[in-house]
Amino acid sequence: MTKQAIVLAAGKGTRMKSDLPKVLFEACGRPMISYVIDVLERAGFERIIVVVGYRAELVREALADRKNVIFADQSEQLGTGHAVIMCRDSLVGKNGPVLIVTGDSPLIQQSSIEKLLDEFSSSEPACLIGTLHKDDPTGLGRIVRDATGDFEAVVEEKDATLEQRAITEVNMSTYVFDTVELLGALDQLTDENRQKEYYITDCPGILKHAGKEVRALAVLQSCESLSVNTLEDLDVVEDEMRKLGY
Repeated sequence: MTKQAIVLAAGKGTRMKSDLPKVLFEACGRPMISYVIDVLERAGFERIIVVVGYRAELVREALADRKNVIFADQSEQLGTGHAVIMCRDSLVGKNGPVLIVTGDSPLIQQSSIEKLLDEFSSSEPACLIGTLHKDDPTGLGRIVRDATGDFEAVVEEKDATLEQRAITEVNMSTYVFDTVELLGALDQLTDENRQKEYYITDCPGILKHAGKEVRALAVLQSCESLSVNTLEDLDVVEDEMRKLGY
């Protein structure tokens, strides 16, 4: 069984104030996405599907020497779910887990990915979401659990109640799906939201509603909570990377 991963790397990163695709901004001297690919290769992923869109040729060129990488084109950026739909041809007929991560997360940790894969292997849910607790969860989707502590939903901040906004467990766009279950959920995705986009965050809810097992596991490390949306964010990430010896 081939270990497959999807890396979301199609966005422009408008707030970065540059024509460069966001994943190619350098952190400690290397494009952010290169750290992501390094971790996935070390974790044993034999097939890494990189979703490209904005200035795709630059991302393809940057990863041209990576033998485990193939590409999927998202010519229109219609959301993260739409990006994964663009990988459908590479997923059909495959079994087992598929990991989904973002290409702008240079502090992704191999140990976190391996913990998720180990848990997925032992419990075999339809979906396993990698989460963490963050003192200031502002701007991030919250992990809502039921009275017994089981996963209930991912609620984006703009849709969250005051009570839900107080939740510190957050979604960092790190998922392991059963490939067959993911394909079924993608078939049911809609763009019925304010942005008129398709969101991968809707897939766990679709599976849960269908009676499938969806779990959230707080195994990500605090450094993995640092996302890059602005040049200021990038400075913070680089500071953390230097502290960690990158």
